[in-house]
Amino acid sequence: MSKFILSLIVFQWISMTGFSQLQKVIVEKYYVSDANDATDTLGGGLAIGSTTYRIYVDLAPGSVLKKIYGDVNHPFSISSTAPFFNHESDGQSFAKDFVKNRYLEGVVALDTWLTLGQTTKTQAGKTHFGILKNQDSNGSFIGGVNNDGGSALISSGLLTNNDASAGIPLTQADGMDTLANVPLNWQHYGVQDFVTGNDSTMFGSLVSKTEFSSTNFYLSNSGVKGIVADSNQILIAQLTTTGELSFHLNMEVEALVNGFPQIIDYVSSNDTILNGEEFNPYLVYPTLCGCTDPMFAEYNPSAICLEPGSCATPIVLGCMDTLACNFDPMANVSVPNICCYPGKCNNRDIAIVCPDLRGDNFGFVVYPNPSTTDFYLDVYNGRKDEQIKVQVFNTFGVEVFSQTFAPTMVLTAEKLNFSTDDKGLYHLKITIGEQIQTQLLFKN
Repeated sequence: MSKFILSLIVFQWISMTGFSQLQKVIVEKYYVSDANDATDTLGGGLAIGSTTYRIYVDLAPGSVLKKIYGDVNHPFSISSTAPFFNHESDGQSFAKDFVKNRYLEGVVALDTWLTLGQTTKTQAGKTHFGILKNQDSNGSFIGGVNNDGGSALISSGLLTNNDASAGIPLTQADGMDTLANVPLNWQHYGVQDFVTGNDSTMFGSLVSKTEFSSTNFYLSNSGVKGIVADSNQILIAQLTTTGELSFHLNMEVEALVNGFPQIIDYVSSNDTILNGEEFNPYLVYPTLCGCTDPMFAEYNPSAICLEPGSCATPIVLGCMDTLACNFDPMANVSVPNICCYPGKCNNRDIAIVCPDLRGDNFGFVVYPNPSTTDFYLDVYNGRKDEQIKVQVFNTFGVEVFSQTFAPTMVLTAEKLNFSTDDKGLYHLKITIGEQIQTQLLFKN
């Protein structure tokens, strides 16, 4: 078999996904609180060592994020091994509801919330949006001298911790910048009570919780892009906790396909995939590690990082039919359309595919087997100067069929005519010169 044919088979065998508008999900460690931050009691108290994370979705340039959601097939969940911090007096469920100057008060800037890009209300024609700190070049309006010092009125301000694990200090980059294209038509369900407006999920301060999980939730707007067009990274959540973070996200993205807008739902579970949905393993955190090489039997399409030693069994494509002349005992993935039988080799030269049939060897195949009526026989004869004798015997050794064929290289679709005989096992015997091969036939 040529390398081209094998490559084509490999390509067809491996499930290849199309170009995804969702390229990855980024978890940014935004800030780690210190003892000074813990002095602010106005927001209910922030534990020393609390880590504030920001979650960004990285979309292909030009794509638009329209919704994050959970449904019955794909629950939306965010959880931690410890409660999430929500500022009691100034916290918000959705970042779009913050007035900019509230970020200057105590540890309000570390509140836990959801969003679709936007981090402040529009004031004086300006609306702020989330941006990774390492892409934020316009300085900071929170932390340090911009902070009121909290309930202890610390003169140097709060949010000044320079923990190396959080990268650039908040006093240098606050992860916020303005964007002219402000999304409209904000809608939400499953977070706030319609009557009271209270938030009883982990995004409000009424109840201390470690998890938000819902099959009936959404936050949507008219659509938003990232501040930096080329990277198109959009903030969807800020989460503060002392525990270990985990999540399953789902989102709706609008992209131009052949010049027309198309909605694609990216989901974090692949148990049930409906039309218009695509599973994306980046929506699960912590990320799943395993075998990421599709040429190994242990390949896991949900894994996005390689676990050392997980790829142990190389894929060997081949014919696994023991009746085929090119049966490969080393194969562990069956490719039936490369199997060759006498007279049936998918328009290929069987003498090249199965060189063992040359010289004194011969091969044959009987079909169908079992059969309710007739059997048919194909023979490839390497001894083309010898006659082909075909005999069929019942279980008592009585011959029920016999025919001798003139020397030929290929015998095709010859009917073994003993259809009037009883059901049961029969013995097929083929003799070419001094060589004999046999096979059991079953008539049902």
